[in-house]
Amino acid sequence: MSLALHFLGVGSAQAVELGSSGAVLERDGKPLLLIDCGPDTLTTYLDAYGAPPHAIYITHTHMDHVAGLERLFYRVYFDAALRGTVRLYAHAALVPHLQRRIADYPEVIAEGGANFWDAFRLVPCSRGFWHDGLWFDVFATRHHAPQTSFGLALRGAFAWTGDTRPIPEMLAEHAPAPAVIAHDCGLHGNPSHTGADDLLREYDDATRARMRVYHYAGAQDGLALAARGLSVAQRGERVALPAPANVSP
Repeated sequence: MSLALHFLGVGSAQAVELGSSGAVLERDGKPLLLIDCGPDTLTTYLDAYGAPPHAIYITHTHMDHVAGLERLFYRVYFDAALRGTVRLYAHAALVPHLQRRIADYPEVIAEGGANFWDAFRLVPCSRGFWHDGLWFDVFATRHHAPQTSFGLALRGAFAWTGDTRPIPEMLAEHAPAPAVIAHDCGLHGNPSHTGADDLLREYDDATRARMRVYHYAGAQDGLALAARGLSVAQRGERVALPAPANVSP
């Protein structure tokens, strides 16, 4: 089994030219799990794989990470072979936010008779979930209010932080070496996002060496982050991953 992390987009909410931050975990060259679904994610995904995703993990409900779900609803709901089969994994604490932000429209189709969730198979989780024979850890991150943002890890292979401040204690637990860590990092930090100074201060050299930073504000910021010695993810890049650990949940 070979695994790779395919960065579909690496930009912050304002960096539309870099694509909405999100990635696909690939197994043996085929898509296994989409992480987040921003405004342009479905287009990028279809260009790469030719068919809609069969499974999605949502880190949090800011629109640059979930706005594409409405378009995906229409793509899936009107395909009898796909309707109700697309798994959508989300921490249970996010379900009310997803309902309010995405699903709670008076009529999801003009003709009536359809619910937003009819297109999907919603799988709420807490500490993690099984998908296609693999156990994924889910862990809280530091983005706006507590219990509103959650990272994802496949033990031994990778961790995806989603939007967050530094979380060294979480990554020590869920992403020990040799796992690749995809970490939120802009040039300058703020109360909801990690900046270069934060990353350099909060993590040791060995941990930073396993990181690919994303969610930055533009190409020039990416160059500035690289000049600080950080490994900067690029849109469309695929990163080979170590084999996952055989860990029971």
